[in-house]
Amino acid sequence: MGTVLEGWKNLQAISISSVRDTLSGKYHSRDFIHARMEYLRSRVVLVGLLFALLTPLWTLMDWLVLPGWPTHLMAVRVLSLGGLIACVWLAFNGHQRITRIYVLSGLVFILPASFYVYMLLTLSGAGHYVVLGYGFIPFLLVATLSIFPFTLLESALVGGALIALQILASVSSGTWMTAKGLQDLWLLSALLVVALTANYFHLGLLLRLYRQATHDTLTGLLNRGAVSRQLGQGPVQEKLHVLMVDLDHFKQINDTHGHSVGDDVLTRTASLFKAHLGPHDLAARYGGEEFVLILAGRSDEQALRFADLLLRQVQEQTFYNHDRESFQITASMGLAVCQPGQVIEEALVQADQRLYDAKRAGRNQVVTKD
Repeated sequence: MGTVLEGWKNLQAISISSVRDTLSGKYHSRDFIHARMEYLRSRVVLVGLLFALLTPLWTLMDWLVLPGWPTHLMAVRVLSLGGLIACVWLAFNGHQRITRIYVLSGLVFILPASFYVYMLLTLSGAGHYVVLGYGFIPFLLVATLSIFPFTLLESALVGGALIALQILASVSSGTWMTAKGLQDLWLLSALLVVALTANYFHLGLLLRLYRQATHDTLTGLLNRGAVSRQLGQGPVQEKLHVLMVDLDHFKQINDTHGHSVGDDVLTRTASLFKAHLGPHDLAARYGGEEFVLILAGRSDEQALRFADLLLRQVQEQTFYNHDRESFQITASMGLAVCQPGQVIEEALVQADQRLYDAKRAGRNQVVTKD
């Protein structure tokens, strides 16, 4: 019975976490925000290119099929096509440009919707057959939502705007509050629910796969490869501090108390590090009992105080073995600074060297100079 209850509680915790992570980006880590932007960027390029290619084809079909096709729509089509091409070009060259990608993701929906609004507001009477010929646009855009890794709030915002667009179309065509108008609104709303469901599973799966690929399964911290990809190979744009941490005599803990106790030491120490990280800091398990923390937005004095605080709190932790015997641990640390324009790899090597200087000097200390 206890096992069933524990499993149910774990399932509830996973469900709550999944809803929270897919509802908004508030709880997304810095590294996942950058990864999601890359997924969004690829979707903007793909969808923008597809819409841009279809625009002249739609124009040709209208000219061939529709009698009395309004030529003044050509200028609007050209503007829309130019906007889509600009979106594709800016997204293609927008690596790591988070704000730009957000804006472009919205524009991919705004441009076709704006063209439809223009037709609704300018065409009347005999021109309504043209408007009706493009009545699929709100439905197409709602369906397109499902291929973007948007959060539920982001998709709901776009979907709400498209429902308002459909209401405007119903009012313009005189079908508002008629059976046909209500049917179209109901179908669009149902399609939006399907798109939101797809977003939920899409983003949830993306989060799980990303965490499996980039996070250490035991501690929940980033792994070494993820830190390297996050920081890149080029010069950094801001001042960073690199803190390398190694738990002293960790092999002895495993040999004396067992690997499960050693895992508990690693997990709790990692949780301690995470509890003290700032919003723009990174922490990773670098290998075995070694960790690396990347500190942003701190002066040299603040970084040293942070390292001293962690050193004390690591030492103040109390652990228990299987016989309920208590023990404590210490850590050795090396601190280095990476100035703007420098490569982070140089600071990592320097911090690692200072870490081993701390070990040679007696352990349980922070070394900041060679």
